[in-house]
Amino acid sequence: MDDKFLTPYKPEETEEKVYKAWLDSGVFNPDICIQKGITKNTAETFSMVLPPPNVTGILHMGHAAMIAIEDIIVRYERMNGKRTLWIPGTDHAAIATQSKVEKIIEKEGTNKHKLGRDAFMIRVEQFAQESHDTIVNQIKKMGASIDWSREAFTLDEKRSLAVRTAFKRMYDDGLIYRSARIVNWDPKGQTTISDDEIVHEERKATMYTFRYWKDFPIAISTTRPETKVGDVAVAVHPDDARYSKFVGQIFSGEFCGVPLHITIVADESVEKDFGTGALGVTPAHSQIDWEIAARHKLSHKQVINEYAKMIVGDERLMGKKVGEARTAIVEWIRAEGLMEKDEEVTQNVATAERTGGIIEPLPKLQWWIDVEKNFAMKGDGIPGITKGQNATLKEVMTKAVAAHAITILPERFEKTYFQWIDNLRPWCISRQIWYGHRIPVWYKDEEVYCGIEAPTGAGWTQDEDTLDTWFSSGLWSFSTLGWPNMEAKDLQDYHPTNLLETGYDIIFFWVARMILMSGYHLGTVPFRTVYLHGLVRDAKGKKMSKSLGNAIDPLEMIEKYGADATRLSVIIGAGPGSDVSLAEDKIRGYKKYTNKIWNIARFILSNTEGVDLSTKPTLTAREVEILSEFNAVIAYTDLHIREFKLHLAGEKLYDYTWHIFADIILEESKEALLSDDSAVSTSRKWLLRHIFEELLKLQHPFMPFVTEEIWGSLPNRKQPLIITPWPKQAI
Repeated sequence: MDDKFLTPYKPEETEEKVYKAWLDSGVFNPDICIQKGITKNTAETFSMVLPPPNVTGILHMGHAAMIAIEDIIVRYERMNGKRTLWIPGTDHAAIATQSKVEKIIEKEGTNKHKLGRDAFMIRVEQFAQESHDTIVNQIKKMGASIDWSREAFTLDEKRSLAVRTAFKRMYDDGLIYRSARIVNWDPKGQTTISDDEIVHEERKATMYTFRYWKDFPIAISTTRPETKVGDVAVAVHPDDARYSKFVGQIFSGEFCGVPLHITIVADESVEKDFGTGALGVTPAHSQIDWEIAARHKLSHKQVINEYAKMIVGDERLMGKKVGEARTAIVEWIRAEGLMEKDEEVTQNVATAERTGGIIEPLPKLQWWIDVEKNFAMKGDGIPGITKGQNATLKEVMTKAVAAHAITILPERFEKTYFQWIDNLRPWCISRQIWYGHRIPVWYKDEEVYCGIEAPTGAGWTQDEDTLDTWFSSGLWSFSTLGWPNMEAKDLQDYHPTNLLETGYDIIFFWVARMILMSGYHLGTVPFRTVYLHGLVRDAKGKKMSKSLGNAIDPLEMIEKYGADATRLSVIIGAGPGSDVSLAEDKIRGYKKYTNKIWNIARFILSNTEGVDLSTKPTLTAREVEILSEFNAVIAYTDLHIREFKLHLAGEKLYDYTWHIFADIILEESKEALLSDDSAVSTSRKWLLRHIFEELLKLQHPFMPFVTEEIWGSLPNRKQPLIITPWPKQAI
């Protein structure tokens, strides 16, 4: 027995050494790692991409849970003889990363405009590289058996080619277009953001009910009187008898010094039982109003600019911030005797996730993806849509899941997915920031050129905007495999990928857009199964955050208790799609479990020397019973990993190892091991050694470091545990 078992297990002395051995052996690379007797040509494949962490800082416990889940699945598939590919990478996270660097340089007394685009980009890239290096180190510390030789970055040269190619093809098909539409404008960040990047904050507000002028026949209600100087209509429900006689009429007058021409329109979107049953239509500053205006062919008038300041009116309004303008208009309404009532209400205020700025809906000339325009399918990988058949992106996203070409787990999230698709509007893909993929469109006089490469000749100016980060990450499942080269071997071997594992809070951001992109560019699904994990919360069920002081640093936990204990703490107790509560005591408890396995190894190795596992002896009735019970553990573990119920598999192994194998079987074996009857002693030694080695295999995906370290000390074990075949039930 190795002398190291004479002392307690020390993960700080083991984990780095074990991980380096894995890296040096190439076992993470499917081109190298093939089990004995299995060839590259016959091995079944398993592939998965790592959801790329943003290069905005360090990983948190949510990332740790994601890595642990994915690594368990990958190790399980590899031990089952599959040619297993797990692709790593990071996301440039354009708005988030640029915002971080802007805050850093502001503390230095400067800003991006003073630095200039080139100097600022150098700072951003430096920050991104430092963050990348930290993230990669953390992923390695977690024990991720990931193929680092294939690492990707959403802003590297290969992904840049993929992005430009994707844009060009969608532009040529008319799916990408430039148009002035309502966008979510962040006045603080000075860029558009998507609906998914908005955080709604519950705040108190005042609901004002008033008329535009004294002889106007209809009262309206709003919490934003400052926008009413941009009204062009009042919408009422077609069945509302109170207002039917006014429909089609136009009323003109002045509202706080601003001339208005108000058309009364009937629209079924109006709730006649809400408020006054009449809606002041401000097309330039509301998505809903923009759509009403489009249906009734109404004009729109912008009254607020990109800095959230008024651009109409006299000295009472012109140049004022929206809050100041609101106060001025309310005072005017009261002075004119137009106010009918005001009341305090609670409303959800849209704020930008990264900057905290209050969103202003504004009409802006932007780049969009049309999700309802027909295009010819490029493949037969979406059920119900054949190659060459016309389809829309919404149809692709819907049928891929509805026809079960993609399975979403837990199943309850399918409803959430379909609701999002049903309400999907054109996707605004342009951002007014410097960091990111620059839009591959150039202008010269009246000419517009879209290309994968820049046009030749002088006088061309490239579009200043960059692409929404989700455009590039939407290509992730196939851009990491060599696309747009359709002949790339990785693309042919590993796409569609088998699994996408990510948090349930990212289903709209990423999952749907990957389905959209793969459906359009390859005519197939990007993955077969989507497994959604929950959030990691503190012991009281609150979301972890630095500001609340309840965040747990995974690296700190690894340093104190080891990666194996940290991994188990975020797996056990966390079912698919369910949040898990975590406290340091839980991690400390699994460190004791790691020590328990180490102590079991010491007992087994010291008491089973010379046992020959290749020859099964005659077992006693009790030993047959023990082996049968253990076979049931193998079957249970295997089934629940395949069904992605990792928490149940982990719990079973914990209970069996500690409470059955250690507390009962080892204790009752002590007498048999000391028996003068060599047959009794030999059969018990064989049984203990067999079960323990098979247990190490079962535990390995969950606790890779301690199991690999013990495995390496077993006699005649030349092959590392990571590529040892998965246990089969013993006869």
